[in-house]
Amino acid sequence: MLSVDDYRNSVLEGIGVLSPIELPLSSAHGCVLAADVASPWPLPSFDNSSMDGYAVIAADLTSATGERPVELTVIDDVPAGFRSTEVVTAGSAIRIMTGAPMPAGADAVVPVERTDGGTQTVQVTGSVERGAHVRRAGEDVVAGELVLPKGTLIGARQVAILAAVGCGLVFVHPRPRVAVISTGSELVEPGLPLRHGLISDSNSYLLVAAAKEAGADAYRVGPIVDDETLFLRTVEDQIHRCDLILTSGGVSMGAHDTVKTVLSALGSVTFTKVAMNPGMPQGHGFVGEERVPIITLPGNPVSSYISFENFVRPAIRLMRGLPDLLRPQMTAVCGAALTSPFGKRQFARARFLASGVVLPTGTGQGSHVMGGLASAEALIVIPEEVTGVEAGQTVSVIDLRTR
Repeated sequence: MLSVDDYRNSVLEGIGVLSPIELPLSSAHGCVLAADVASPWPLPSFDNSSMDGYAVIAADLTSATGERPVELTVIDDVPAGFRSTEVVTAGSAIRIMTGAPMPAGADAVVPVERTDGGTQTVQVTGSVERGAHVRRAGEDVVAGELVLPKGTLIGARQVAILAAVGCGLVFVHPRPRVAVISTGSELVEPGLPLRHGLISDSNSYLLVAAAKEAGADAYRVGPIVDDETLFLRTVEDQIHRCDLILTSGGVSMGAHDTVKTVLSALGSVTFTKVAMNPGMPQGHGFVGEERVPIITLPGNPVSSYISFENFVRPAIRLMRGLPDLLRPQMTAVCGAALTSPFGKRQFARARFLASGVVLPTGTGQGSHVMGGLASAEALIVIPEEVTGVEAGQTVSVIDLRTR
C-alpha cells in the first residue's frame, strides 16, 4: 500500500496550473490573477469632497462660531458626477456633494451640519482647516502603482480595486471545470421512491458541492448504472467539457466494479490501495488524447469525502494556481477515546468544543456513517503507527471550516 503522502504526490504529478485566459471582471471572482495589475490612473483621480457641504476658502471662516456665523454667497451647486465652472473667491462658496470634484479656488469643505443649509447664501457656524474634508488625487494609489500582484486570489475586495482601476477584462487562471460521475446500479436520484436495495445518490451531490467549495466549477453526470459501455461513453463525452473528471464507486475488488474494469483497460489509469482509513481503494490517471486528469474515489460516502479532501481538493487548488494545497492543521485535545487500525492513517470526524477540544461525531467512524460526517467540523488525524487515542490526549486536527 502507498502512504497518503506518496499517493497524493502521484496524483498531483502531471497536473499543472490551468493556462491563463482573459475573463470579464464579472466572471473573475474566485479566479487567481495570472499577471500583475497596475493602476493606469491615480485613486482618487481628482481632488473631491468627502462630505456633503460647501466648498470654501478656509481663511474666510476663521472667526465663524455658532454665536457669530459667517455668511457666504453660494455661487453654484455641484452634485457628484459634475464639475463646476465657477471659481470660489473670498466671500463665496459652492454647495457640493460627496464625491464631486473640488472647484477652482476652494481649499476646504465645510460639512453641511455646520451650516444652515442655505442655497442663495449660507450661514457657517464653525471654522475649518485648509484641506479639511478634501480627498486629494492619488492619496490612495498613484498612477502606475501595483495594486494586485500575480497570484492573488480574487475575492470581493479585489474585484472592487480591479473595477476602480478600470479592468473590464482580467487575465486569470480560470476555475477548473470538474465533471462528477457517480456509478452504481443501486443509485437513484434523490426525491424518487426507493425500492428495497436501492439508495439515493448522495456522492455526486457531495462531490460537486465539495469541488465548488474548493473553487471549481463542478457539475453532476449520472448516476450511471454498472454498464461498461455506458460508463466509457460517459467518460468520453466529458473529456472535451472539463479539466478534471471525478468518479465515485466501482474501484474495489467486486465483480461489478465497472470503473476499475473500464479504466484499467485504457492503460492510462492506475489503481492502488492507500494506507488510510476510510478510503483505501483509489485510482487516478489521464483519459483521452487531451490527457484530462481523472481521479476515481471509493463509493462509500465518508470514504469518498475523505479521499476528496486528501487528493482532489489539492489538485483543484493546484489547477487554480494557489500556493497552499492542503488545509492547515492544528493541535487540539481529543474529548473521547478512539481506536485506529495499525498501518493506516485514520481520519476521524469530529466537531469543535470550547477551549481547543474536539469530540468525535456520529455513532462510529465507519465509512457509511453520514450523520457523523454531516456534523463534522474537523478531521482528527491519527498516524499509521498509532492504534489508539485516549480521552484528553493531544491530537493533530484538520480544520474543515477553513477555505
